[in-house]
Amino acid sequence: MSDSPQATESVSSQSPPNDLLLVVFIHGFKGTDETFAQFPGRLQHVLSETVSSVVVESTVFPQYETKGELTAAVIRFADWLTNLTVEREVQHGVGGGAGKAKIVLCGHSMGGLLAADVLIEFVRTRPDQFAPLWPNIIACLAFDTPYFGVHPFVFKNSAAQAAGYVRSAKEVFTGFQSFTSKSASTSVPAGPPIAAPPTAQTSISTSGWSKWAPAAYTIGGALLAGAAAGTAYYKREDLGFGYKWVTDHMRYVGTLWDDATLQRRVDRLVELEQEMGVVFRTFYTYLPPSPPAHPSARTFIVQPRSPRHADHFIRAPNSLAADEIQAHVGMFGSKTNDGYYELGLITAQFIRDALNASRARVDEGADPAHLTEAAHGS
Repeated sequence: MSDSPQATESVSSQSPPNDLLLVVFIHGFKGTDETFAQFPGRLQHVLSETVSSVVVESTVFPQYETKGELTAAVIRFADWLTNLTVEREVQHGVGGGAGKAKIVLCGHSMGGLLAADVLIEFVRTRPDQFAPLWPNIIACLAFDTPYFGVHPFVFKNSAAQAAGYVRSAKEVFTGFQSFTSKSASTSVPAGPPIAAPPTAQTSISTSGWSKWAPAAYTIGGALLAGAAAGTAYYKREDLGFGYKWVTDHMRYVGTLWDDATLQRRVDRLVELEQEMGVVFRTFYTYLPPSPPAHPSARTFIVQPRSPRHADHFIRAPNSLAADEIQAHVGMFGSKTNDGYYELGLITAQFIRDALNASRARVDEGADPAHLTEAAHGS
């Protein structure tokens, strides 16, 4: 009989498994595996305690080379994410490649550009426009990602620090010129040879460096601010990498000067939230006014002009940082960001909203445009 104890036990044993939620963190230019510090673990704990019927895993995309074209990094990350998704879905018992795992991408600085481009590429390469998205990305969250570029005042407000970087660059360049001129005109006392890496360009003319150096002095400050970790860029021990090493990294951040591409990327992210329910938000560091030195608020990134875009950008106040660069690199530390815990709670809330909207789409087959209202705070 249907109401027998055996039947009741059978029905209960067939209850659906818990959702699998993968929160993936991607560092930015010159970042490392330690960029996010304890933030991923804390976020995993908060989500596990506040969301029912879910297995949460926070993981960090392993440190990668931030050089060459951004598209190369997109391909590497897409391959890695595909393999991770299959592995975790099989381990979780929901079927490899079944799309049951819900994925949240969290990128810091230029890692947010990487996350966005991977999402857009996965959507573009579906078999048809009605095919479900796999990997099943439900949210793309960015932390101080310069979707519209780095704010020009970053360089002004960090002038003393930037001047130090430029002085270091000039010292290195002068030393390099001195070294090459001596090598060409005099014999050098015997000593241990200086070996360049296998990928290094073995011969660089002084004239080539002379042509490039003025641009390096100018762009260097922008790269260091935008990259938020580039002091090593001008270290003497990096000279062996030569011109190719430097230009490879400049190509990677060059996308920040491509206004048309920046605009199209954000337009597409907003469209994907409306069309497919993939939540898109950017948390940006915000330094409140501190007169007389800084009568106006400061931000690391350029703010969106369009209200359509601005709704997706959220302040992350920091009253401890001395300037925009310190706020940018110290975003994930409680000792460097007094808004650290609030940032974690708000991030968790957006992920909960994205997960609930995703569940509702599966249960009810509703229009994603109506299900993302919760993520807007309504």
